[in-house]
Amino acid sequence: MGDLSKELNSKFSNAKIKAMINVLYTANWITNFQNEFFKPFGISPQQYNILKILKGANEPLKVQSIKDRMIDRSPNATRLMDKLHAKDLIKRSPSSDDRRVVLIEITELGKTLLGSISGDFNDDLVKNITEDEAQLLSDLLDKMR
Repeated sequence: MGDLSKELNSKFSNAKIKAMINVLYTANWITNFQNEFFKPFGISPQQYNILKILKGANEPLKVQSIKDRMIDRSPNATRLMDKLHAKDLIKRSPSSDDRRVVLIEITELGKTLLGSISGDFNDDLVKNITEDEAQLLSDLLDKMR
């Protein structure tokens, strides 16, 4: 098992500081894992998130609705969608109700790409914890926020 103190060669003033640093360290570890995982597919984890949102919606969505549902609510969501559009993974359409609104939907190519990505890619990240431990961790992170 990993020990943050050993991995970072550091001592912490208290358990709360160690926990906070561990959350940040682990978040970065997960991000690096996901970036490497998605590289062969030509998309980022954030772009994957957008595609999953659109596929699950089963209807075109406003850009703001997509931003509101994203895990990583980065201000560059429009740029991420520009890249997906350039790869023909999403389609943009003007709203018939309001010409200022653009609706986004996943294309068949986007659905095909999602279908080629294993849905259990995160399993390796949590293979060392039990369901009960995962629930406890989730509850603690909810409490922290």
